[in-house]
Amino acid sequence: MAEPTIMPTDFSITNNIRNVRAHIPAHVTLVCVSKFHPVEAIREAYDAGERHFGESRVQELKQKIPLLPNDIHWHFIGHLQTNKVRDLLKLRPYLIHSVDSERLLNALNEEAIKQGIVQNILLELHVAKEETKTGLSKTQVRLILDHSATVWHGLRIVGLMAMATNTDDETEIRRCFNLTASLASDLSAKRSVFCQAQPVLSMGMSDDYRIAIECGSNMVRIGSTIFGERTYK
Repeated sequence: MAEPTIMPTDFSITNNIRNVRAHIPAHVTLVCVSKFHPVEAIREAYDAGERHFGESRVQELKQKIPLLPNDIHWHFIGHLQTNKVRDLLKLRPYLIHSVDSERLLNALNEEAIKQGIVQNILLELHVAKEETKTGLSKTQVRLILDHSATVWHGLRIVGLMAMATNTDDETEIRRCFNLTASLASDLSAKRSVFCQAQPVLSMGMSDDYRIAIECGSNMVRIGSTIFGERTYK
């Protein structure tokens, strides 16, 4: 069970957002990663003007949605199990970032068609050197996009998501982000494979979002820098 860390008395989500916003260009979407944080924290960020929030557990998202304004754009950013696909799509998320296998892609497509919707998704590209991180290879991404218009009618593939290697080596972090941006640019230039002219590039978190933006990210996922750290039992 998660428990909040005791924050200093001068801790302010509103001020944290203001500080983050100072380093984010207008064309970059800020997704406030609210997973494991209480509704009250999300409400403060909402009152500060934020509308995009990221969650990683279907049950937690299900509990939060009825308690918060209905103009919030909910992003699902966690690893998604196929047995949770039906429940997640019933919640109508704005965007699913973490489509990391063809098996999950097929499950989402089948369920979206059953529910009569077209779901926006990102393909998660594996670029990190850690094998523990999930994601598709460049070859898999190319093959999926080659057949996206004829196979996955229940999905709109609007871009790519990537997580950099967990390291302090800025060169390695840039390699991860540049590889993702280069693939998206190459695919967009050669074929109209994405469902919009400018593909979404969801890259960058609290520790590396500035580097990600320099490498071409137009969507960043920031949690602890805004909401503070969480501790767990």
